[in-house]
Amino acid sequence: MKKIFNQWVSQWIPPLVLVYLTPSSLRMLTLGFAAGLPLLLVLGTLSFRLREAGVDLSTIGFLSWIGLTYGVKWLWAPLVDQLDLPLLTRFLGRRRAWLLLAQGIVICGLVGMGMVDPQAQLSLLIGYAVMVAFGSATQDIALDAFRIESAHYELQGALAACYQTGYRLAMIWAGAGSLWLASLATQDSVGLEPYNQAGWQTAYFWMAASMLVGSVTIMFSKEPSYTPKPRSPDLKTWLFTTLVAPFKDFYVRFQWRAITILALIATYRISDIVMGIMANPFYVDMGYSKTEIATVSKVYGVVMTLLGAFIGGSLTIRYGIVRILLWGAILSAFSNLLFSWLSFQGHDVSSLIGVISTDNLSAGIASAAFIAYLSSLVNVQYSATQYAVLSSVMLLLPKFLAGFSGVFVQHFGYHYFFIATALMGLPVILLILVLDKQKSVAPFANAK
Repeated sequence: MKKIFNQWVSQWIPPLVLVYLTPSSLRMLTLGFAAGLPLLLVLGTLSFRLREAGVDLSTIGFLSWIGLTYGVKWLWAPLVDQLDLPLLTRFLGRRRAWLLLAQGIVICGLVGMGMVDPQAQLSLLIGYAVMVAFGSATQDIALDAFRIESAHYELQGALAACYQTGYRLAMIWAGAGSLWLASLATQDSVGLEPYNQAGWQTAYFWMAASMLVGSVTIMFSKEPSYTPKPRSPDLKTWLFTTLVAPFKDFYVRFQWRAITILALIATYRISDIVMGIMANPFYVDMGYSKTEIATVSKVYGVVMTLLGAFIGGSLTIRYGIVRILLWGAILSAFSNLLFSWLSFQGHDVSSLIGVISTDNLSAGIASAAFIAYLSSLVNVQYSATQYAVLSSVMLLLPKFLAGFSGVFVQHFGYHYFFIATALMGLPVILLILVLDKQKSVAPFANAK
């Protein structure tokens, strides 16, 4: 009976769809949700909350540097990669133990952010936000290793798509969902709404509870079949294996091409990340209510993000990563230009739907391809450390520049800001073309 069922499934369901129904893919969907939930709550959603609370744009821009925590996670990635946690590792395994600990830190930080009123205790709110970012970055380190070690590299595109889908669903819940929850406490349905601490407290408490999706998944998952060798009792050997070997391995494998690879990684998401910090303050200043933003993001954003992630994951398998990386870079820059156009439309929900839909579709395609590309560069012996370094390189420059986004908007306006972020994507396109000629792409990136 099982054989007949499998034959029926293989006959009616295309292979490119079946790959998304495997236990590894479904597991990565829920873990991706846990990974994506904290990000907006310390960045985009927080910027909306602060703007509504009357915090000026320059301060909001500089507070985006909280996101630099993700950019320096390579500092403690070797510990996550090689160090066992007392008791937890014994019962869960190294990867799952670190994931569970990191999720606990995120939950505590989100509860704290919900309890604090930024109008009265902004510094304390920032402290809790840093706590959430640290826990989230630690979770990313362990989860990236968990994902890479869970399947062969040919399937990394599919796992990346599922991860990205869960990640984006969480970002929509942390963005649109939190705005919707916070709006329940206010009566205004349009225009600039008054700040209401009770509404935001409810929203952040719900976000903390939502992290349990990842914790439950961890408890019912298996530790990956491959994990790095246990640390040597020789301290000198352990330090070399933990702190030096991952970086040496990357250089030995790519040599001089590592420079252009790192240059692409450092700039690929620059348009999206720099623009994203000012997106929610832009919505507030354009007169959109929390309910409108939540509705548009939840209905149209979900559909287009899911579509983009699955398209990106499937196309990387069919055409190779390099082509999809290129198209992702082009689409990301183009979607930022649409935001510049939107700044002249006034309070126009239809235009907002079109722009957010296009932006989410582009982000889904680009992110799925980029995650697969990063995964393919990693040596499984040092998966947590190397992926943490690569993803940190991806964030450092964009997050640093994003800190000045509020100052730029105050001096030049949203229109020129969105154009500037689109232009940042041009060097990315050139780098992809150079890397393709150098064959500095993943082993399966050029498979046709």
